Amino acid sequence: MLIFAALMWGVAQVTHSIKITSSTASTIAADSSLSFVQLLAIPLLLALGVFCAIAGVISFNRAETTVHPLKPETASSLVTSGIYRFSRNPMYLGMALVLCAWACYLTSIWSVAGIVGFLLYMYRFQIRPEERALEAIFGQTFIDYKKRVRPWI
Repeated sequence: MLIFAALMWGVAQVTHSIKITSSTASTIAADSSLSFVQLLAIPLLLALGVFCAIAGVISFNRAETTVHPLKPETASSLVTSGIYRFSRNPMYLGMALVLCAWACYLTSIWSVAGIVGFLLYMYRFQIRPEERALEAIFGQTFIDYKKRVRPWI
């Protein structure tokens, strides 16, 4: 997630400086502060993201199973309670929401590419392998869970 956040910042810096060099002084002054919508959206997205991620970790701890994302085959139980009743990937959803807050702060439409990149990367290299491992371990129970609960929200 930090890599994507850093890339988003870099893109925002490049695109913002392009915008500034071709804009008027009044536009530059207007761009230097956050709007009312941003002041509402940033803390809301940040709080919701942190809540989702922490709720996911708490659910794993209560089930006494691993949170280690690179070792899904070591899962001792399938967590379907708590926030996992609503999302199969609340920790990753939380990270994506934090990146949304970051994109709002950066005020660059190009920052959205970082969020999309993060989601695609997580789905391809983390979620799909995790779900294959969980299906191998828990079989039909996991398949039924996948039918009931969406991957994100």
